[in-house]
Amino acid sequence: MGLKSFVDVPRDSHFPLENLPFGVFRPAGGEPARPGVAIGDYVLDLAAIASAGLFDGPVLGNHSQCFLESSLNLFLGMGRPAWKEARLTIQRLLSADEPTLRDNASLRKKALLPMSEVEMLLPVVIGDYTDFFSSYYHAKNCGTMFRGPENAVSQNWYHLPIAYHGRASSVVISGTDVIRPRGQGHPVGNSPPYFGPSQKMDFELEMAAIVGPGNELGRPVGVDEAADRIFGLVLMNDWSARDIQAWEYVPLGPFLGKSFATTISPWIVTLDALEPFVCPAPKQDPPPLPYLAESKHTNYDIHLEVCIKPAGHEHPSIVTKSNFKHLYWTISQQLAHHTINGCNLRPGDMLGTGTISGPDPDSLGCLLELTWNAQNQLTLNGTTRKYLEDGDEVTFTGYCKGNDYNVGFGTCTGKLLPSIP
Repeated sequence: MGLKSFVDVPRDSHFPLENLPFGVFRPAGGEPARPGVAIGDYVLDLAAIASAGLFDGPVLGNHSQCFLESSLNLFLGMGRPAWKEARLTIQRLLSADEPTLRDNASLRKKALLPMSEVEMLLPVVIGDYTDFFSSYYHAKNCGTMFRGPENAVSQNWYHLPIAYHGRASSVVISGTDVIRPRGQGHPVGNSPPYFGPSQKMDFELEMAAIVGPGNELGRPVGVDEAADRIFGLVLMNDWSARDIQAWEYVPLGPFLGKSFATTISPWIVTLDALEPFVCPAPKQDPPPLPYLAESKHTNYDIHLEVCIKPAGHEHPSIVTKSNFKHLYWTISQQLAHHTINGCNLRPGDMLGTGTISGPDPDSLGCLLELTWNAQNQLTLNGTTRKYLEDGDEVTFTGYCKGNDYNVGFGTCTGKLLPSIP
């Protein structure tokens, strides 16, 4: 049986008392944005709880002003002791047998707001965003497609978590429409390069780690300490214009084919909430270099799903069912590698996993793989797709299955709009 809250939590909710993900919301009526926690179909206003003096532990007792901010960055920078204390305090306040909030009608009305009546915002100010390439199946499929099976996965991929620096300014919250980008594509014959709206718009099923305390410039973070620098995870759709990407990526990698939009879900699920769902990570062969060798090489068992609702259709179709556990390089290895040269991370930085593909045909994490670069097509509610068309809506869902409860991420949704001339 799951934990019991005095707040009604539907049985299939992503947000029971075991979860308590953090986000930032704006109430109706133009009030300032502030941090909150999801519980069932409600948002717990952490500013109201802090103003009532209910964060009275040894860490947050004199520092609860972090919940009066318009982002979670200050709270994230305080580190794991503050995160654990906040989680335990909130869990206690929302418990069915705790009267402090349950029996205080005025505070309860002020602090518990229906989720349907608030606007969710980006939970953190993202200073920097890095996107990794950590799924073996995705790397193998893409390599086979473009280089052939004999050289599908490059030698360096087995030795380090490959990544590129993304664009933080175009990270948007779930529900934000995405405009089809324009750019250059491969020339045909002796013609100049194509220029115009991307003809190969794709989604990428990813998750992202949100960084807590940073590290000083020049001082790497050890791989076994890396988890203490990660606050939690969000769902992430790294929208991709495959034709723009294919023409531009030699020799320096992705640029305009990726930087036009990246969508994340609004709720950050903490690593503490994910702890019951730790599972073994794939065996790494050859063994990683010592600075990447974890004492506990683990992932999380997070079920992931992608739906596409075609333009003009009422119902979505499931196109992918994957799992976070398939990642070859773990989030701790990603963070440790990111800092090994002395690079300084900061609270609120975001580290994308790269496309999360699995071993089965229905577990591939993007249309590039699902259609094998448009050689095949998907059937969605009686219509077909090779790549996304204007008006298509893409929704990611992620959750962990507990004993009579879920720890979920909600949804990460975006609709593709026509290019602007």
